[in-house]
This record gives sequence, structure tokens and C-alpha cells, in this order.
Amino acid sequence: MKREIPNLITLCNLLCGVIASYVAVQGDIRLAALLICLGIVFDFFDGMTARLLGVSSPMGKELDSLADVVTSGVAPAMILLQMLQQHAPDSRVAAVAFLVPLFAAYRLAKFNLDTRQSHSFLGLPVPSNALIWVGVALSGSLLPSTWPMVVLFVLVSLVGDVLMVSELPLFSLKFNFKELAWRTNSVQYIFLIGCALIIVLLRDWIAISVIILWYIVLSAFTQRKHA
Repeated sequence: MKREIPNLITLCNLLCGVIASYVAVQGDIRLAALLICLGIVFDFFDGMTARLLGVSSPMGKELDSLADVVTSGVAPAMILLQMLQQHAPDSRVAAVAFLVPLFAAYRLAKFNLDTRQSHSFLGLPVPSNALIWVGVALSGSLLPSTWPMVVLFVLVSLVGDVLMVSELPLFSLKFNFKELAWRTNSVQYIFLIGCALIIVLLRDWIAISVIILWYIVLSAFTQRKHA
């Protein structure tokens, strides 16, 4: 039974993604966004639980990826689809949303075979890409209502797709707790300071999206030597 606890948590992640996809198609993108957040929380704890219980397994790894395809791939794509369909005069533009789960699935398959990412990431993690759309969905005041905003959302979506399968090195968010000095954790400290400023200045759910973009930009400037 102990071996199945992490898998049950992973299935909770998958369930959140399935329900989020359904409610997003029904038009409730805010609830869908909250369910994606809950699914990502489950995604964080399933791996942690497996390590704590000493029951990590190849099956758990595969199940985790399958759940992420739905929760962080299909569900945010349905959010983006709804927003673009509602505000783009040409509904064919909304088809760009269908690329999100395709790139997410490719990214996850690539991640499962790539042994270089044990302590940091190459390319944008699928949950991080999903959080961009979570922030937008929860920020009702910033939903696209004009063509320039629609174009921006399409561009962000396409860039996110490319970044998920790219070789861009992204720094680890984990601190070196053995030595908390600025020298060994400078990038993490700069990131946290930037996050605090974003939250204070924006005071809106869109801060979630901006923080992910800040993470990408900071990584691009600080991780060049690892590329």
C-alpha cells in the first residue's frame, strides 16, 4: 500500500487536470486556473512523497508525465482556446492553443530520457508554462479584448512552446542551505527580490505570469556559460 501513495497523489493531479479542462471548455477559466494550481501542488508532493517513503519507481515517473500532459498541457490550452475564441474576430487564430499540449508531451518525453536535468532544467518546465496562463486567467482585468493583446497572447504561446523543447539552461530554484551566502545563492536571491517587486508593483494575479517570464529572462542572462 505504501508504494501506491505517491501514485494516488499523482492521480489527484490528473483528476484536477481533467476537471480543469472540462470547466475551461464550459467557460469558467478562473476555476480551471485554480484547479491547475491544485494539480501542480499535487505534482510537487507526489515526487517528494515517493522520495520520503523510498518508493520511487519508473512507473511513478511515467504516470507523473501522463498527468502533467493533461494538467499542465491540455488544461491551460483550453484556457487559452477560450480566451482567443471569445476575443479574436477570426476564430482560426485560436487553433494555436492546440500546439500547447503537443509541445508539452514532447517536452515530457524528452525530459524522461534526459539525465542532464537532475539539479536544474534545460528548457521551460511544463508546469511553469502552464502557470503563465493561470496568471492570465485569474487576472480578469487583463483578458485580451483587442487585436494587439490577442497577437501578444499568440506570440507568448508560441514562444512558450519553443522554450519547453529548447536547450535553454534554467537555474535551479533550490538554495544551497549549507552556505546561505550571497556568493553561492546570488541568482536565487536576485530572483526572489525580483518576485517581491513584481508582486508589490502589480498586486494582481498576472504577477504569476510575469514571475515566470522573469525566471526565463534571468536564466537567459545568468546561465549562458552552461549553454
